Amino acid sequence: MSRKLLINIHLYLAAFFAPMVILMAISGGLYLVGIKGEQRVESSVLLPGSLNPDSVQLEEDVRALLDQAGLGGDFEQVKVRGREVSTRPSNRLNYRLTPSEGGVQIDVVKPSLQASLIELHKGHGPQWFRIGQQIFSLALVLIMLSGLWLGLAAKGLRTRTLQLSVGGLAVFLLLALFA
Repeated sequence: MSRKLLINIHLYLAAFFAPMVILMAISGGLYLVGIKGEQRVESSVLLPGSLNPDSVQLEEDVRALLDQAGLGGDFEQVKVRGREVSTRPSNRLNYRLTPSEGGVQIDVVKPSLQASLIELHKGHGPQWFRIGQQIFSLALVLIMLSGLWLGLAAKGLRTRTLQLSVGGLAVFLLLALFA
């Protein structure tokens, strides 16, 4: 592969994925400093009956309860945390079902923009978005490897590239060691 072709591949991938890298860095950084957005409960319904989070047919049970409540069952999967069951994708309007003594409480949850970005960042979006994230991840690895290769292949950049890469690896290992 010629140097010019590698530079073009690096440039095209970096330019195309730059907005996604920036948005992921912003949403992740905000999350790390405690700005997580809000998951606002828009409405709640208490239905008679029960919900067993350990049921082998949990998704069907959740769909039936949502239909019974007149909420529809637009979700791809369910997530169980203790006795609480949540629907996903959770980057958009979603449902939280909690068994109680009076039946099953269903909360209709709407995330703020920041909370929605965090949910996407965590891989809690729709299937097509998660596939896009996998492609994005592969592209990011290719961007980093091609940039590293270009730096190591250029005689004038080789030493600096190697020093910076070794320094970056050392900092990562130190942070991971003391994490």
